[in-house]
Amino acid sequence: MPAKTKLFLLEDDTNLSETVSDFLEEEGFAVETAYDGDEAEEKLYEKRYDLLLLDVNVPGVNGFELLKEARSRGIETPAIFITSLNAIENLEEGYESGADDYIRKPFALKELLLRITTLLKRNFSHKENPRIEIAPGVEYDTVGNTLYIEGEPAALQPKELALLKLFLTRPGEIIAHETIYENLWSYDETPSETALRTYIKNLRKTIGKEKIVSIKRYGYKYLP
Repeated sequence: MPAKTKLFLLEDDTNLSETVSDFLEEEGFAVETAYDGDEAEEKLYEKRYDLLLLDVNVPGVNGFELLKEARSRGIETPAIFITSLNAIENLEEGYESGADDYIRKPFALKELLLRITTLLKRNFSHKENPRIEIAPGVEYDTVGNTLYIEGEPAALQPKELALLKLFLTRPGEIIAHETIYENLWSYDETPSETALRTYIKNLRKTIGKEKIVSIKRYGYKYLP
């Protein structure tokens, strides 16, 4: 089973938060929530997510300021504002703070899902073709989070797929062991250096040994 895409939801309305979370989890996403800006701020700096869903008018740090500060710290995770604000100046402030999209309350859950999937596709250099060619006959489907070899799905473990996705979103960048642990293991799991070496070994067998370079005592780098 492919690794789940991780979404972060900041919404102080507990009923709406639960409704949105349940819907997105049924659609196959992993969702983590926060009910105020201060809690959200802590989680954004502790963990990595694939996409942020941020209400604006929440207790503590508001959504605009939260994202603006996150962007200043180098957090580039795609973000969608969810808000009841309607004025054009609110819209402008939202985009100026670093948002990628904006949806107004009340909204249809299916519309939110469409915006999420559209934004996630743009995560890979805005490619029109959802598949990335890694090597001759080896392609990664950015929408289905699946690796294909000669047109057939490769037998990779969820954490191996999550690791491959991390490499593909940060090509040529040295990624520290700690960053990999944060992306592959959830807060209630204990990261394993031995398991990580196994995942690296299996990925090298699948996409080519030369594609993943070990940086001694630090991490790994994917060569596109």
